[in-house]
Amino acid sequence: MRVLVTGAAGHIGPYVIRELAEHGHRITATDVEPVEVPEADRVHVGDLRDPELVRSAMAGADAVVHLGAIPHPVSDDPSGLFATNCLTAHQVLDEAGRTGVRRVVAASSLAAVGLAWAPHPRRPRYLPLDEEHPILVEDPYGLSKLVLEEIAHATHRRWGTDVVSLRMPFTGTDTRLKAQLAEVAADPEAHRNDLWAWLDTRDAATTVRHALTAPLRGSHVVNVAAPDTSAALPTMELLDRYLPEAPVHTELTGHTSLIDSSACAKLLGFRPSRSRRT
Repeated sequence: MRVLVTGAAGHIGPYVIRELAEHGHRITATDVEPVEVPEADRVHVGDLRDPELVRSAMAGADAVVHLGAIPHPVSDDPSGLFATNCLTAHQVLDEAGRTGVRRVVAASSLAAVGLAWAPHPRRPRYLPLDEEHPILVEDPYGLSKLVLEEIAHATHRRWGTDVVSLRMPFTGTDTRLKAQLAEVAADPEAHRNDLWAWLDTRDAATTVRHALTAPLRGSHVVNVAAPDTSAALPTMELLDRYLPEAPVHTELTGHTSLIDSSACAKLLGFRPSRSRRT
């Protein structure tokens, strides 16, 4: 397929592009900053809020991987962050549907649930966290990701485009991951709202590839996380110390993740396997 990848210069973008190119897909890449993408035969530089840029980049695409967004909640202009993420998502997904693209994979976030960046103390209604967990979101970043998922559903209803929205936690590998693990080790309590969830960037890229080719129809929201937590303490000890009131619906042994990724395995035929302990 020819795959348009937005946000090519972000953290996940290069891994996704390399993964797709290694499996024979042709790449069109976009980013707001000039970027060298050796695997791409077409590169567009510009803002995804520009409909002409999106229209030009979309030409000839069979599928889209939408990674282009403000990727974190830290901003001096939270309303601007929200508006940018929502507008770019709509521009890309609506143009994909309008031009007949059959599959879109979009980078959502576990922040859409509303725990990770909650301005008020929140606890999960139950654990492990699955895609049916009630939405508690208040912050603009998490809200923008929830709107992305609704845009995906609307795109399918309007144009028939099949969309997979991947709810990912912190994603990293190598030095980026080591820094995150050091932060968690220094203060596990500070990461209780993100449920000590993480995902190796290489597994994120493989998940995207499977989401592009899995035999599914419709618009789906899918959790994807590493099989273990980012903390040194066993999972039940983490809960006893930092989330003692959270109901646990299944036995959690060792360092088992608090994110339920079973739908990822069922729908996409892939479950992330890279662990910080292997």
